[in-house]
Amino acid sequence: MLSMVIDSISSFMYSKLLVIMLIGTGVYFTIRTKFPQVRLFRSACKAVMEKPDDEDAVSSFQALMVSTASRVGTGNIVGVSSAICIGGFGAVFWMWVIAIIGSASAFVESTLAQIYKKKGEDGTCYGGPAYYIEAALRCRPLAIAFCIAMIATYAFGFNMLASYNLQSTFAGFSFYHADVTPWIIGGILAVLTGWCLLGGGSRIIKVTSMLVPVMGVAYIVVALIVVVINIRYIPDVFATIFREAFDFQAIFGAFAGSAMMQGIRRGLYSNEAGIGSAPNAAASANVTHPVKQGLVQMLSVFIDTLLLCTATAMMCMSSGVAPSEALQGAPWVQAALQESLGTFGPVFITVSMVLFAFTTLLGNCFYCDNLLTYIHKSQPGRHFMMAFRVVCALVVFMGAGMEMSMLWNIADVLMGVMAMINIPVIILLSNTALKALGDYEKQLKKGMNPVFKSTDIGMKEKMDCWE
Repeated sequence: MLSMVIDSISSFMYSKLLVIMLIGTGVYFTIRTKFPQVRLFRSACKAVMEKPDDEDAVSSFQALMVSTASRVGTGNIVGVSSAICIGGFGAVFWMWVIAIIGSASAFVESTLAQIYKKKGEDGTCYGGPAYYIEAALRCRPLAIAFCIAMIATYAFGFNMLASYNLQSTFAGFSFYHADVTPWIIGGILAVLTGWCLLGGGSRIIKVTSMLVPVMGVAYIVVALIVVVINIRYIPDVFATIFREAFDFQAIFGAFAGSAMMQGIRRGLYSNEAGIGSAPNAAASANVTHPVKQGLVQMLSVFIDTLLLCTATAMMCMSSGVAPSEALQGAPWVQAALQESLGTFGPVFITVSMVLFAFTTLLGNCFYCDNLLTYIHKSQPGRHFMMAFRVVCALVVFMGAGMEMSMLWNIADVLMGVMAMINIPVIILLSNTALKALGDYEKQLKKGMNPVFKSTDIGMKEKMDCWE
């Protein structure tokens, strides 16, 4: 009964409400910011490499890696596979659309997070949607509601799903027994996650900064090898993507399983643009101008969807193994790589899933630390945080043995609630981000390294960091 209710809510949200909100908001911001995805791409790449004056401060690159650790995860493998197996090749096109126009939303929300960020007693910065909701809209209850929605989404919904997706990649091995193995793998993963979490935020940043680039590069290299092996099929793959993406009879005839809905659903799950998650990491970066980190977070969407999701899609669709609902998730990816690379393929996917899921779990819990700090109005007590992290580890254990479709629907619904709170807020506050963008570009044209002062764009609020 509960599963049916959650499924109905999820179908409504992604067949009507969120399709309009996400695409409409992305197009609106893309036009108002004059296509920063293209126009300011070089500036974004340059901003990534900037280092803060304080060696102990969180750099722009580290903040990017934390947000990418959460974005880059099991959705890049299992999510893409499921979208194509259910919605067809056209789902890939709609994932691209969500990434390209959604990156403008990611730019605005992360710029706002930087503008309204707070500075702790130890000099570190923190912030996110909760902080800009309270500071600009004077509505703490709405900010707390967003925090609760995000904690539920990341510490529970996403982490349970990541745990399940990881253990599912072992299903093709001889030692796997459906009644026992998921719980064993879940237990091991829970212990490792708990160990990292009990080390605190600094350990999370160090671990993710080290693992994310390595796993991302390795994954893309293997994908390129598979594409080169199957290069003769690539023209047909692209033709099928565009043909099925615009098959409106199929889209409107069975919208729930259509390419458009599946692409939007899995694209949003994967890149998270506009739902308010990345701003929590963006606010922690020490930069001279808020727009710099907004541009850096825009890059994270490209890394996630245009690189990693496309890598999964291309190596699967060019393999010759036909997608089907029975193969959705890890099995189709493993079968596709086995067809091209032999026994190495399934092993590589399993290793990739272990790394992707692990960094996702850590990135998700890093976000929750900031949210709990906001709700408590100070750093929560040591015993409270220890108990919370133990619960997070137990959730990882539980997710490994639950049912797949219910986990996907829970994650989709919780993520949708976040988007429904965050998107209207960033639309209301977008003028502030646009003024900051104008200030940034004005200084660039003068050949200066942009430095931000809140008074330069007419802000009258008392700011922690930009006075």
